Amino acid sequence: MLAKRMERVKPSPTLAVSARAKEMAAKGIDVVNFSVGEPDFPTPTSVKDAGIRAIQEDFTHYTMAAGIPELREAICEKLLRDNGLAYKPSEVLVSTGAKQSLYNLSVALFEPGDEVLIPSPCWVSYEPQVVLAGANAVLIEAPAETGFRVSPKQIEQAITPKTKAIILNSPSNPTGGVYARQDLEALSAVLKRHGVLVIADEIYEKLVYDGFTFTSFPTVDAHWKEHCVVINGVSKSHAMTGWRIGYAAGPAEIIAAAGKIQGHSTSNPNSIAQKAALEAITGPQDAVETMRRAFEERRNLMLSLMEGIPKVTCSKPQGAFYLFPDWSHYIGRRAGGHQLRTCVDLASYLLEDAHVAVVPGSGFGTTRGFLRFSYASSPERIREGMQRVREAAALVTSSG
Repeated sequence: MLAKRMERVKPSPTLAVSARAKEMAAKGIDVVNFSVGEPDFPTPTSVKDAGIRAIQEDFTHYTMAAGIPELREAICEKLLRDNGLAYKPSEVLVSTGAKQSLYNLSVALFEPGDEVLIPSPCWVSYEPQVVLAGANAVLIEAPAETGFRVSPKQIEQAITPKTKAIILNSPSNPTGGVYARQDLEALSAVLKRHGVLVIADEIYEKLVYDGFTFTSFPTVDAHWKEHCVVINGVSKSHAMTGWRIGYAAGPAEIIAAAGKIQGHSTSNPNSIAQKAALEAITGPQDAVETMRRAFEERRNLMLSLMEGIPKVTCSKPQGAFYLFPDWSHYIGRRAGGHQLRTCVDLASYLLEDAHVAVVPGSGFGTTRGFLRFSYASSPERIREGMQRVREAAALVTSSG
């Protein structure tokens, strides 16, 4: 009865872990949740006030499917101010989160037989969205030794006559890896030569550390103005995950096609949330920097605690709010009644016995023993959770 394409789509592992953690919490179990990919900060007051005003002013009806004109204008101004990118409102589509922006593009662009390159480890929904469009996702595994960055050589080797696009995420979920301008220039040369379209997911743009300067991909070469679509939003930068506002900016033809998909699926994004997003983009940005600094401190704290666990290695991420440590040493061993055959088993052990929720790396396209830890939690919860993890690791024995 189900469409055959559903055989190729797996459930989201992040949502599965989060659901189990909430189920345990509902039973009174104190779970330290390192699985969630959202800021734990409240949405800035001025943004919440804008949403309240929208309700009080009865701004609660349909809007243009592509988003209200003033929000698309503000996005254009933001992209020019922050990234040096010049777009017109007709080249911007506001959607119900960056996830919908990406899905709209997959349906609008990809067909059966197309290949879409995806550097991995990668966000859990890239591959399923490509598959749902009937195309084939080609994962290119980036080594931890490079900060989880793929090389131009890897891209060159992966490109075939069927390659249509690449989805490039920097800063990265799940690794926190980022591409410096010189890295992007090197990738750009290969992709431009082969005529590959670039989808640049830059949702974590504001969350970079150690003085790192973020570079938006299409700024590296004028060619990309007509051959790249930028994805962004307010969810991560302004602690607005539940408001569900993201956007795509790119060539008018592609944006119009994605707009058709949206028009026949969800229509406009939430009207109230659009007014809040307008304030987020045009209003004071102090809260963005406050959160960024807090995340940098939390990263340093969790990384220092992770380094105290024997045989666990972890690169220092320069963006987002995740650590992606390698726990391969613990695979193939036992802990209590758990046989740790895979990273899924290891994540299950930490959740069920230590009451710490993390996401197995297999959900992000890697077969090795990685786990994703989110440090979007208070320092107190980070200390508590990492203490539990350290104690759980100490109970792991050699295989029986």
